[in-house]
Amino acid sequence: MVTNFGIRRLTEQDIPEMRKLFRTTVLTVNSKDYTKEEAEDWASCGDSVEHWKELLVKNDYIGAFDGQGGIVGFSSMNAEGYLHSMFVHKDWQRKGVATLLLSEVEKMARGYGVHKISVEVSIAARPFFEKRGYKVVKEQRARANRLYLTNYVMEKAV
Repeated sequence: MVTNFGIRRLTEQDIPEMRKLFRTTVLTVNSKDYTKEEAEDWASCGDSVEHWKELLVKNDYIGAFDGQGGIVGFSSMNAEGYLHSMFVHKDWQRKGVATLLLSEVEKMARGYGVHKISVEVSIAARPFFEKRGYKVVKEQRARANRLYLTNYVMEKAV
């Protein structure tokens, strides 16, 4: 496991790379748990640059960067304790990126003074979050773009 990643806040300038990472990750990593049609529908949620700009306004995004300055993962937190995003590049899975990002956004949540973090996670992400103390509140069918996909609402006290 490698943990020498640079971490910094993400801005609108990072949107093109965030979009690419999001799309590639959903279409490769998450395609194991969802049908091709579901994965493609979910991936299409990241097509709109305006949507990304809105997300950057509503949430504080951080990225993990490799030695060449490329984004290898990103996550976000807002002042209410909602963890909106956690995506790791397909080539950087199981190398400590998500663990580092989760640690950073949990620190952000504590800084906001929240006592509970909530997150909606994919089938693939559920075991990762469970290992880190998150509990499933409910399984649900959440709308991606056109389709409804199975995911889990999870929470953790901080």
